[in-house]
Amino acid sequence: MLVSSDQIITALVETVQMVAFSLVFSAILGLPLGIFLVVTRKGHILENIPFFSILSGIINIFRSVPFIILLVAIIPVTRLIVGTSIGTAAAIVPLVFYAGPYIARLVENSLLEVDPGVIEAAEAMGATPWQIITKFLVPEALGSLVLSLTIATIGLVGATAMAGTVGGGGIGDLAITYGYQRFDTITMIITVVILIVIVQGLQSLGNILAKKLRRR
Repeated sequence: MLVSSDQIITALVETVQMVAFSLVFSAILGLPLGIFLVVTRKGHILENIPFFSILSGIINIFRSVPFIILLVAIIPVTRLIVGTSIGTAAAIVPLVFYAGPYIARLVENSLLEVDPGVIEAAEAMGATPWQIITKFLVPEALGSLVLSLTIATIGLVGATAMAGTVGGGGIGDLAITYGYQRFDTITMIITVVILIVIVQGLQSLGNILAKKLRRR
């Protein structure tokens, strides 16, 4: 039985919902974590080695767990938050736990690219740590941050496909249910093409935005 166009559209909408919501929540979690990883490290404006070490260790723990294992491991947490462990809403929870620490590391790398002279100049002008972060550090790294979030978004697209293995919905679920379990080659090809188009579109959009925002 071939998959219908309605099923493909429904799966695509579910994938977009999972990526969009998980990206928003992951960014809310990952951006401040990434900033803390930078400003609390040795020699920076809010140096706090114990805090940095603990935070870095926690982030490394979450990043060390493959998504497919994390997906199953936090099922009790998922049920506690959304009331179920199956479906699109349930998939968003492990996606946030997966992408949040990943975004934190990407943000950390982007902020570390900022010329230390910019920070020194801000301190010389008497800027507070908050002003340095919001007026100098983040604006200087904005182009790189956009590319980092683009990478994270593409990673989320791939993770949503894996969520299909446990009934998470979306394109991945369609590929598993029809393409793999029912040996439907056409459906498998369609889902792969859709994912490629999504990734290419996201990367192109990210490149364009980063180019416009990058300071010269």
